[in-house]
Amino acid sequence: MSAMTLSSTDPAPAVSGRLREAKRELRAQVLSKRDGMPAQTRAAASLAIAAALTARDDFAAAQTLLLTLPFGSEWDTRPIVVAARARGKTVAVPRVNVSTRMLDLGSVTDIERDVAPGYHGIPEPRAHCVPIDVAAIDWILVPGVAFDLAGRRLGYGGGYYDRLLPSLRPDAARIAGALELQVVAQVPAAPHDLTVDVIVTERRTISPAR
Repeated sequence: MSAMTLSSTDPAPAVSGRLREAKRELRAQVLSKRDGMPAQTRAAASLAIAAALTARDDFAAAQTLLLTLPFGSEWDTRPIVVAARARGKTVAVPRVNVSTRMLDLGSVTDIERDVAPGYHGIPEPRAHCVPIDVAAIDWILVPGVAFDLAGRRLGYGGGYYDRLLPSLRPDAARIAGALELQVVAQVPAAPHDLTVDVIVTERRTISPAR
């Protein structure tokens, strides 16, 4: 047997399987809690998160932002789009490219005109939106299902942001907005999983130690 061939006793597949299962279980738990949050409570929390994010110095300094738009029971990011455009910033929104399994970025100036349901019903930029190069992004609002105090992130399982984040400029601010219930004791993660710089909830700002 080649040294590169996994033997039946190699622990790597078992470890990987346990990690996937731990992520799946946590994802289900947090999504259930988030789905159960009253709409009025979520709306108030969304406004608080958006206010805290747009008051940040890194937001003020940013020129080209990558934002996602709310889907399902996610907190509402639209006020951030409005604030960014009011300050003359470029706003990019991702579109899933199924063939490449990557995210294509499109410029959004007006949510009503430029956005439509796309992959799995997620709001995405329409075809007429001007493409934005990932190298232009200097501030990204990183979505996720759960985060922990170390900045670890649990996504939805598609791996799109896991592939996008390494391609960002090193100086791009990686900021997460989340409902407080999305902050957990520990997110199961592999050593290579990337973290975020800051997590902002409706109650606090978390700056993981580096």
